[in-house]
Amino acid sequence: MQEFNVQGMTCGHCVKAVTHAVQALDPAAVIEVDLAGAKVRVESQQPAAVIAEAIKEEGYSVS
Repeated sequence: MQEFNVQGMTCGHCVKAVTHAVQALDPAAVIEVDLAGAKVRVESQQPAAVIAEAIKEEGYSVS
C-alpha cells in the first residue's frame, strides 16, 4: 500500500477525480481517500511516481 499526502481535496468531487485518475492507470487499484487527513492510499502495481503524476494532473499537490 502506497500513501500520498494530497493537498487541495475538499469534497466528494475531489475524491472521484483522484479515484478516476488512479483507476485510469490501474482499473484494479484499491484506493482509500481520507479528505480530513489529506491522504490517499493506493494498492496498485503502478510505481508511486506514476500514481503521483496522475493525481497532480488532476490539479492537486502531491508529496
